[in-house]
Amino acid sequence: MTTLLDHLRRMAGNNLWSNDRLYRAVLALKPGEFEAERTSFFPSIKATLNHILAVDYLYLDFLEEGGVGAAAHDDYVPFDEPQTLFAAQTAADRRLIAFCGKLSEADLDRRVITDRREDGMIPEKIGDILAHVFLHDIHHRGQVHAMLSGTSVAPPQLDEFLLDYDLKVRKEEVEKLGL
Repeated sequence: MTTLLDHLRRMAGNNLWSNDRLYRAVLALKPGEFEAERTSFFPSIKATLNHILAVDYLYLDFLEEGGVGAAAHDDYVPFDEPQTLFAAQTAADRRLIAFCGKLSEADLDRRVITDRREDGMIPEKIGDILAHVFLHDIHHRGQVHAMLSGTSVAPPQLDEFLLDYDLKVRKEEVEKLGL
């Protein structure tokens, strides 16, 4: 029987895998395409990928009870180059995997403080924060995926992670990432 904790751990692995696939496409872009203005919530692939990482840093701080609070997002310095952004995102994804690996089922209902600036310090359940992080990242990766459609690089398939049927498509990548 798969538990919620098992699912959240798989979603943390999916984050690493999906980001790896997406960034490999981004790294193949022609000069100027990474930062080119596009139609989306954020105005470029660069801005969207930086937003994903900035929010990951914020929620990782909350989850790890790092004490940085909203400054984890507010003080984020965007990366200009996709290679360094990819490395930073991979490190954040691995932090999230490690965090999920240490959780117990009971931890999912434990509350940690989230710094909501003028709205105050709001206790949230770890399980709810993790679900939010995964939804947030999937949402914005989808926007990057759509923006890639207007570039020289085809967007990669990002939904072949959970099913046994798709194992043949992801097996080599998953093994390379140590998942």
